[in-house]
Amino acid sequence: MTIGASLFLIAVGAILKFAVTYTVVGIDIQVVGVILMVAGGIGLLLGLFFMAQANKQNPPPPGYQDPNQPPPPPQNPPQY
Repeated sequence: MTIGASLFLIAVGAILKFAVTYTVVGIDIQVVGVILMVAGGIGLLLGLFFMAQANKQNPPPPGYQDPNQPPPPPQNPPQY
């Protein structure tokens, strides 16, 4: 489950729990909302955990320079 799908489940669950007042015979809409929010929360935590694990296992290749970082200073500055 991706992070986006988890956030979607949390949002739909919150809407069903707090905003819907419609009743269906045999189904409690508020309980369905809580179940969706819990499932979305668990999916979000698992998605973040697996994303962090993947980043640890795949370090950048040697010599890679982050484009957001400034270049390192020169080793031997020119003599004037």
